[in-house]
Amino acid sequence: MKRVMSILIIAAFSIGFFGSAALTLYLSYREVRAHSRTEEFTAFLDVRVPKLMGLYGIPGVNIALVRDGQIVYTAAYGCANQNTGQKMTADMPMRVQSISKSVTAWAVLKLAEEGKLNLDDPAERYLKSWKLPDSDYPSDGITIERLLCHTAGLPLGDVFALYSPDEAMPSLKESLTHSAILFQTPGKGFSYSNVGYNMLELIIEEVTGRDFAEYMKNEILYPLGMYHSDFEWSEEALASAPLGYTLDGKPVSPYQYPERASGGLIATAEDIARFCIAGMPDFSNQRVLAPPSIEQLYFAQAENLGIYSAVFDAYGFGYYTEGLSDGIPAVSHGGQGTGWMSHFHAVPETGDAIVILTNSQRSWPFISSLLKGWARWCGFSSPGMTRILLAECFLWGLVGLTISVTLCLITDIVRKIAEGNLSFIPIQQIVVKPSRIFKTGISLSILAVLWWAFCQKYLFLTAVFPVSSTWLGVFAAAFSLTLFIESLCQK
Repeated sequence: MKRVMSILIIAAFSIGFFGSAALTLYLSYREVRAHSRTEEFTAFLDVRVPKLMGLYGIPGVNIALVRDGQIVYTAAYGCANQNTGQKMTADMPMRVQSISKSVTAWAVLKLAEEGKLNLDDPAERYLKSWKLPDSDYPSDGITIERLLCHTAGLPLGDVFALYSPDEAMPSLKESLTHSAILFQTPGKGFSYSNVGYNMLELIIEEVTGRDFAEYMKNEILYPLGMYHSDFEWSEEALASAPLGYTLDGKPVSPYQYPERASGGLIATAEDIARFCIAGMPDFSNQRVLAPPSIEQLYFAQAENLGIYSAVFDAYGFGYYTEGLSDGIPAVSHGGQGTGWMSHFHAVPETGDAIVILTNSQRSWPFISSLLKGWARWCGFSSPGMTRILLAECFLWGLVGLTISVTLCLITDIVRKIAEGNLSFIPIQQIVVKPSRIFKTGISLSILAVLWWAFCQKYLFLTAVFPVSSTWLGVFAAAFSLTLFIESLCQK
């Protein structure tokens, strides 16, 4: 009974300590006053952002704020290159990764406005110089509309195929020949797909007869005032671009993909803020898309998003959508690549937006923290992305529980050995008992899972929770090793 009580006390203390520490971080944004002056909130950011960067190990961040349809604040924090000490600046072009999809969707809707394509048409109607690979599913179900909202049945694609700017790489058509193979019936459901947007890139080139990057620059980016954005690396961009940093903090030199529409955009935070403003018809006079087309971009096309439903309500054409307080609709998109993370959140009805660009893959909790403070400042309920912080609180609670159980096991083993009630027996002499088999099986299973996770190129849990998941893995390994040692002990 005493042993049970001691375990409960230690467990309660550990869970309380780690859980409350995380919860304190989650609740800390209560000090942000709704609808306070911009200067008050930016002063808060200047204190909070460096602290969060230190907590999550993020080298550099660029931020832009939009209020009433105007850019009211841009700032740069941290380092562009940790080796040289080069500081981040607000005018640095950064990889925005999948925010590219939102921009690409504008080009498709523009062509639809001009009558050059129909969103209901099969994609094959516009592919004259390339043919879809054979698959087990009907390809005529791949429509432009389904490509835009990730319901075409195409796979995610290879996110690890990176090429240096001066390296030879496959053409877009060669890449699509290997990747654009249906894995489910088009229209069956949502499945996030880089390949689908890369196919839209080819369709834009086929319909316009122009290079994708050139078309996007002259018909979308420049007309929206995004003069520091491009889908192609220039020598000037290469010279001033920051380095990216992976989950384990390793630097990543500039790279490119064979495809550009799904994740190839390079932009400043201020340019992405201009893009957000362009999508606010009541605050913008841009002439790229008419208001009805912008509404079409935001209209929910897919609502069952799988794991993405944990933080978003639906997906439109190139945008995630959700309802905030009083049903006010918000639109957003993020991006993640090797060494980079980005996110924008916009509320077109009120003219509010925030853009967060980082040169680190450890940034989801960081981004979620800033979104929570931004929403409180604007007077909105917290966006779905802030649920990441609650999940992180839960993970820290698991860390505390794992530590407490491990400490109890170690304490019990040491106490019994000191009292002479327990000794280590050679494996060949150990009596086989069901309890010993159970403990050994549990410990070895945990170690096997941890080793598998360690060997993965990419693991969703560590990408979203880079700090708490790492410590959970460390203490889970400590627990399993302790349990294994105890299984080798015998009265």
